Amino acid sequence: MIATWMLVLTALLVSSTAAVQSIQEHSVDSQQQPVAKAILQGAVRDSSGHPIGGACVSLQTTDGSSLTAYTDSAGVYLFSGVRQGVYTLGAEMAGYDHTILKQIVIGQKQSRTIDLTLNPAKAIPDKSSAAVQPQFFDEPHFTVAGVTDITNLGGHGSDTMVRNREALAQATASLGKETPRNSSGDASDTTEESLRKRVASQPQDFDANYRMGKLLVDGAKAQDGLLYLQRAFRLNPGAFDNAYELARAYAAIGDYAHARTDALSLLASEDKSLQEKAELHHLLAEIDEKGGDPLEAVREYRKAAELNPSETNLFDWGAELLIHHAPEPAIEVFTKGNHRFPRSDRMLAGLGAAWYSRDSFDQAAQRFCEASDLNPENPNPYLLMGKMQAVETGQSQEIHSRLGRFVKLEPENALANYYYAVSLWRQRKSPEDFQPIDEVKSLLEKSVHLDPQLGLGYLQLGIIYSEQKDIPKAISALQRAVEVSPQLEQAHYRLAQLYRQSGDNAKAHSELQLYEQISAEKTQEMERERHEIQQFVYQMR
Repeated sequence: MIATWMLVLTALLVSSTAAVQSIQEHSVDSQQQPVAKAILQGAVRDSSGHPIGGACVSLQTTDGSSLTAYTDSAGVYLFSGVRQGVYTLGAEMAGYDHTILKQIVIGQKQSRTIDLTLNPAKAIPDKSSAAVQPQFFDEPHFTVAGVTDITNLGGHGSDTMVRNREALAQATASLGKETPRNSSGDASDTTEESLRKRVASQPQDFDANYRMGKLLVDGAKAQDGLLYLQRAFRLNPGAFDNAYELARAYAAIGDYAHARTDALSLLASEDKSLQEKAELHHLLAEIDEKGGDPLEAVREYRKAAELNPSETNLFDWGAELLIHHAPEPAIEVFTKGNHRFPRSDRMLAGLGAAWYSRDSFDQAAQRFCEASDLNPENPNPYLLMGKMQAVETGQSQEIHSRLGRFVKLEPENALANYYYAVSLWRQRKSPEDFQPIDEVKSLLEKSVHLDPQLGLGYLQLGIIYSEQKDIPKAISALQRAVEVSPQLEQAHYRLAQLYRQSGDNAKAHSELQLYEQISAEKTQEMERERHEIQQFVYQMR
């Protein structure tokens, strides 16, 4: 009887809800007639007719508002629900010239198909000798509207994959810290010992104090360098380079309020060039990021790029977007950066990391490979692609060949041997294929010999021995893995499995407890870091 009444009550609720919804929809329809929408679709191809996946396609109205879509692996894009009007249609992709079609007329209920062709980017001349200050290429399609502090920042897949994407984004952003600001002074007489002697003999020498202070700040001795820069400032308050380094020093010791005040004071001067203003906005961005204001930081990075669209300014702007979980805007900035600086391997690496953050393994792999091809001697693109493929189920033959080149270029690099071994093992045709096992073990043994603290190398050896059913060697390798890397949870988990197979239930239980404890701690740490690294809330224009 109760079940019958429940069914009746459910039916009444559904009927009532449907009736209310019908009344509401009728009320809305009576007040406002729906606008017939159109569809615009097409394909983006290169000059040879091959489809281009991941291209950014924009549809812009005459009033400046726009829609953005990305092509799929077949090069196809789609805009649905388009209002009638006149539009400008554009497409862009790293390594290609931007294509624009104007005066595209779209009527009500119309379904239009427009294909676009992207031609390979032409070589961009060196801007260093140009007399005219370069301007920012065009207005970005997005605006960063705010930040949000949430623990679930999106991302598909296991916690391991999510953590790996975030770690790779951080590693990519760190590439922006490699190039220090150049001084306009003479590069000679820059050793610490010679400068100390010069300052000691001429304490009122502005140049000696400035050089000494800058050298110490660049060498992570900002507290010591501050004294020399302050003295130089008293000797010559109007020297831009010294005042700039003084603000940097305050930021380096954590006095962000003082650093920001000094930078803003410099920026307020009317005699600054566009390049100097760009440098100050870039400095303000670094100060704001360190001081816990990422929203203001990304705005300052954008101002720096608009005033001086240098490779550094564009890369750092994209990196700031990337680490704050805004992959689509980051893709746009890195794409435009690559268009302007096609010989920049770190710009392509940034683009690869942004695509990876957006769960596009194929696009990421292509960009990382292109970055490594631009400068084969640079280890960074190889390390990024190695980190990416180490946790992904999908494998890329292109990445595999690049990692093979990496180990040939740097045979004494532990990570080069490790990443190539993992890639070689994953290239097997089936789990029963043990053909490459001798080479894989040789590479892994070399990696842990070169770096005895490389827990990942011992873990992979343990996995291989396990698959060969060599339980004693597998246990020994995994024991070594947890000895050098106690927080390597997968090693504890696999040890628990092997101990159980060996009948040692006490050790199996202990290792499983450690695995669960470490996994929980890493999840909590990831949530804490996500709170600290706030997510940008952005809107496409």
